[in-house]
Amino acid sequence: MDKKILGIITARGGSKRIPKKNVKLLAGKPLIAYTILEAKRSKYIDKLIVSTDDEEIAQISREYGAEVPFMRPKELAEDMTKSVDVLIHAVKFMEDNDLLLPDIIVLLEPTAPLRTVDDIDSGIKKHLDTDADSVVGVIKGDNRHPLKAKIIENDRIKDYSFEEKEIIRSQDLPPVYYRNGAYYSVKREVLMKERTLYGKDTRPLIMDESRSLDINSEFDLKLAEALIKNRI
Repeated sequence: MDKKILGIITARGGSKRIPKKNVKLLAGKPLIAYTILEAKRSKYIDKLIVSTDDEEIAQISREYGAEVPFMRPKELAEDMTKSVDVLIHAVKFMEDNDLLLPDIIVLLEPTAPLRTVDDIDSGIKKHLDTDADSVVGVIKGDNRHPLKAKIIENDRIKDYSFEEKEIIRSQDLPPVYYRNGAYYSVKREVLMKERTLYGKDTRPLIMDESRSLDINSEFDLKLAEALIKNRI
């Protein structure tokens, strides 16, 4: 049986660090447009929707080809709102209105404009091939290894999470990976019943750092614009 794939782009209007971040122009296009255009090229996604509380975001999303079947309730667009609650609301709406009964939900946040359709389809293919509970985008860590992480208390350096018994050469440290925020996919039953994006069997989608920039500041926007223009 073919698995039904629902792609959800989450984009609220109340960004604090960068006002109207999701519709900020980036090399001539709104930030959210990059995610919509790449996701629409996916050979796996059956339906692509945007969950937003903002009319401008909704209008722009439709202009670039995404569906906006509902407006997200204000209580699900607060600073402390969890992505899981936003996704569950979207899935329930789609099912209650007979729009799609998904097997796998793909979360694509618009703050990763360098992510490509190849990244998206690689993540979905891995999910389908492995029958994992979840697949999460990650990048390989650099020299800032967690074994070297410290905190400062009363002007004294202390270990953060791990005891660093002696100085270890960087090349001898085991590789670590960090979530890049560019890709998440999860089985419907894991999302709806366990209310998490991380099932017991969560697999990595290892992505290149050049496509993993997460927009959180004006500097990130400038860097993304330079990278996009260079790519073009």
